[in-house]
Parts: sequence; C-alpha cells; structure tokens
Amino acid sequence: MYDEKGLYLIVHPNGGKWWRFRYKLDGKEKTISIGVYPDVTLSKARKRRDEYRVVLADGGDPSFHKKTKKQTEKESRENSFEAITREWLDRSSVKWVESYTVKLTSRFERYIFPRVGNKPITEVTAPELLQALRHIESTGAHESAHRTHQNCSQVFRYAIATGRADRDPAADLKGALIPAKTKHHASITEPAKVGELLRAIDSYQGEFITKCGLQMIPYVFVRPGELRHAEWSEIDFDLAEWHIPAEKMKMPAKQIVPLSDQVIAILESLHPLTGRWKYVFPGIRSKQRPMSENTLNAGLRRLGYTKEEMTSHGFRSMASTLLNEQGFNRDWIERQLAHTERDSVRAAYNYAEYLSERKRMMQHWADYLDNLRADKKVITGIFNRSGS
Repeated sequence: MYDEKGLYLIVHPNGGKWWRFRYKLDGKEKTISIGVYPDVTLSKARKRRDEYRVVLADGGDPSFHKKTKKQTEKESRENSFEAITREWLDRSSVKWVESYTVKLTSRFERYIFPRVGNKPITEVTAPELLQALRHIESTGAHESAHRTHQNCSQVFRYAIATGRADRDPAADLKGALIPAKTKHHASITEPAKVGELLRAIDSYQGEFITKCGLQMIPYVFVRPGELRHAEWSEIDFDLAEWHIPAEKMKMPAKQIVPLSDQVIAILESLHPLTGRWKYVFPGIRSKQRPMSENTLNAGLRRLGYTKEEMTSHGFRSMASTLLNEQGFNRDWIERQLAHTERDSVRAAYNYAEYLSERKRMMQHWADYLDNLRADKKVITGIFNRSGS
C-alpha cells in the first residue's frame, strides 16, 4: 500500500504491517525499514521518511544514518545518568546494609531519574540537577536534599574515574540548597529521669516481647534496627557476646556487643518464647519477620513519653553522654557505638578492638542503670580518660 515520496506499507498474509522507505543511491534502488504499524503511525512514518530524504539530499545513505543513529542511541543509554548511577549503586552496595541501598535507590528513582535519568551523563547540567534537588526540598526534607546532592556528586566522580565524564556539575551547586538543620534524636540524659524511664519500662503492660526489647536496648544501646533484627544464632551465651554481621551494620565490619549479666537474664527469659524462631524479637503478626520498626517507639509513647522527650534511638545518646561524663575512654565508647569507620580496612580488622575494656565498661553501665532504676546513690567519675 503506497503513500508517497517512497513510503509504503507491506501487509503480510498473517496480518503484520511493516513500513518501508524506497530510495535510490548511486543509481541503485534500496529499501529501509521504518517500523511496524500501528506502533508507528502514519504521521511518525512520514516524519522518519522526511528525515531520511534530508540525509539523501545531503549525499548520505539513510541505511548508514539509521545504523549510526542506533549506535549513538545505544551508547547514550549506556552512558545515561541513570545507567551509570545504577552501576555505581550496584558496585557500592557491597559495603552497605540492604536497607540503605533500597532507600538510596528509591530516592534516585523518585526524584532524580525522572528529570535527568535519560540524559547522557556528560549533558546533565547544574541547573537541571538543582531543579531535581529543589523538588526534594519542597517536601521539607532538606537533609535528604543535601544527602542526594552528595550522592549525585559521587556518581559523577565515579563516571569521571571510569572515563565517561569530564567534570562534576554537582560541585557547582555548593550553597544553592537550603541549609539542613542538624537533627538530634530526643534523649534523656539526666540520671534521675533515666531512673524514672527504666522504672516505667519495667511497668510496661503491653506485649512481653516489646517489653523485653525496651528493657534490653538501654543496656546495649545499639541502633533500633540492629536490635529488631537480632537473631538467636548471633547470640553466644558462653562468651556473653552478640555478634552482629557486617551486612546489618552501617560500617564495613561486624560488631561485637558484650552482654552484661542483666542482658543475659533478659535473653534467658525470652528464649522459651521466641527461641524456636530466627529472630530474638519477632513480629506480632508473623514470627518469620522481625519486630516492626515502630514497635519500640510506640512502646515509649504508650508509657507517656513523647517523640520530643525520648526515642528508641535516644538510648545511644543517653549512653554516650553519661559514659563520657563518667570518664570512660572515648575510643571505647565510639567503638561500642559502632560509629562509621572512615577507613574500611581498619574497620574490618578492628571490630574486636578494646573488647576486654568494653566488656568491663558494659557491665559497669548495666550496674549503673540498675542503681538509677532503684533510685540509689551512684558513684560517677571513677574512670579517667585513659581508661584505667
């Protein structure tokens, strides 16, 4: 079925319909496929035909033009901002916990890819990137906007290192975003109020598993997510240690949490109830999944503590503040808090650093909390900064 100017449609016996463009080059007749109808409409087919006629008028071969264009488009897709970002995410994720990888990927997919994802990375401009980041700002998530800015810069630096970009346009956005306010997790650090909180937890009338979680987290002051995902296979009762695998940590190494006598007692009381399952603190609806991320905070709210007063993450600040005030070696505290180690090699080899000292510190901390709970007079400042 002929249209005009060399464009026609071939209708096959099976009903398939293919657009073709017939042309002459150097006295020889040639044809080139334009696409399948109805995916390629008549107007689109005519537009492509006209594009090829321009190439022909300039002395070029439409077939060669089509192949070159396909190759260019393929290279463009392979070197697009999204393709290189996903490659960077895939390579970087080996040193991250899975939840962080998921969060970061989701942030790119929601805010950045729709605006610059399809563009070759060398063509992404600072104003385009700023527009995408300001969309995050418009939701009030200023810290997320700054973090995403940093992540975009990491992608550009990766592209430069792999020879697919020459510069980092994200670096041009310094000072263009609204400053992010430092966010602190609400915490109680006044000893008398800590005692009140511990007594309140002991009086908790909700789920027993939740109560055990609230009782245990002040002693170990791990991140709430680490507590929720604790597995019985990670608990060594003989050594009184909890070994958290690296993939659950925010640092590229496993963490050893010394378990005080008080924590061992909590775990022994909980084992008959949840010991048959994988997680120490399984969920209420499914024992195959860990406790919900909102459970501990919801327990604190049930006890009457608002999110401005205390959070499950605040137990870390509580321990850090009071242990430092008591003169414990800062390195012991930082290692126990498992704060991110900049040197990944050092972190991988030093996860057991200061372990004997940390065991002594953790038992002292547990005894100190018990005294606060009992409203007893406690002695502080008994350790100097060297840890002796």
